Amino acid sequence: MGAERDRDETGRARNARPRDALGRPLPRGAQGVPTMPDDLSVTAAEALDQAQRLLDEGRPFHAHEVLEAAWKAAPEPERELWRGLAQLAVGLTHARRGNAAGAARLLERAALRIAAYRDAPPHGVDVAGLVAFVESGAEGVPRLVTR
Repeated sequence: MGAERDRDETGRARNARPRDALGRPLPRGAQGVPTMPDDLSVTAAEALDQAQRLLDEGRPFHAHEVLEAAWKAAPEPERELWRGLAQLAVGLTHARRGNAAGAARLLERAALRIAAYRDAPPHGVDVAGLVAFVESGAEGVPRLVTR
């Protein structure tokens, strides 16, 4: 049997192990990088700003955590957009970890979800630019919002 999973007071699984900059678990007691709190609550604008900053810093796993929090809190009509943005960040995480096949699958799924918002992108999300970013091979850092 594996080690017991960390659980919060409600019994939900939580991983309290430290993580490296790409979100990989480190041994207990190791020095990791700060992660996002499980109960992160951000507005759409805050989520996009924080995620962009984290992407610019080379921390796509942490950008994913922010985008995932926004996805879980988003109104129903926007949920798939936020899910796609979170998948885009995870795809970049897999690419940085050297998992090209996993990255390609996640980026493809992300582009499909994001593309569904092409006609009316909420919050200034650069839907066309993000889809083009994925289709061009996802090199560099994507710009989440048109400015």
